[in-house]
Amino acid sequence: MGYGIKLKVFGDYACFTRPEMKVERVSYDVITPSAARGIIEAIYWKPAIRWVIDKIYVLNEIKFTNIRRNEVSQKISSNNVKRVMNGTNLALYQITSEDRQQRASMLLKDVSYIIEAHFEMTEKAGVDDTPEKHFNIALRRIRKGQCFHQPSLGTREFAANFELLENEIPTSYYNEVDLDLGWMLWDIDFQNDLTPIFYRVMMKNGIIDVQDLLKAR
Repeated sequence: MGYGIKLKVFGDYACFTRPEMKVERVSYDVITPSAARGIIEAIYWKPAIRWVIDKIYVLNEIKFTNIRRNEVSQKISSNNVKRVMNGTNLALYQITSEDRQQRASMLLKDVSYIIEAHFEMTEKAGVDDTPEKHFNIALRRIRKGQCFHQPSLGTREFAANFELLENEIPTSYYNEVDLDLGWMLWDIDFQNDLTPIFYRVMMKNGIIDVQDLLKAR
């Protein structure tokens, strides 16, 4: 196992969308490991390292809320963009007043998690890429609140606040409670035709031990 961190992430709203919901967005009960990794990679990522999510601590009560949002029903065709780049005279714009439609979303509100993760060196690491170097850079960036792009809680409009946890982990709302949260998306296999990988989520005392659950798949 490589060098590890504990990152506290929190925000007013979050939406970790269930892939089986095609039209209306419905969030999972808790953050997914892939979303957790995305938050860390937004703060610090290099080809020489690969972040691995070990545990997720759910600090606040799981609460849902419904909202309705205006969205566009379609997007500009990538084929049209390529045709314009090749010299074809086409209009590349959308009239939102004509393409607008309302969609409901089932969101999480007032979320707070501790993400326990470590990184491993990849085959792209060079002679100057040492674990100590990348660990210290990651710590420095987290402490300063630096990021490559704003990390989000599932979707871009729900920004994730983050801070390095250097003290004891706070007590979870679900301390002394075990919950079966059902099947959840773990990650996407990019090397196998973007195949989704699922795992059964069991939360014990507010802790989701991702690595143990993956072994039990």
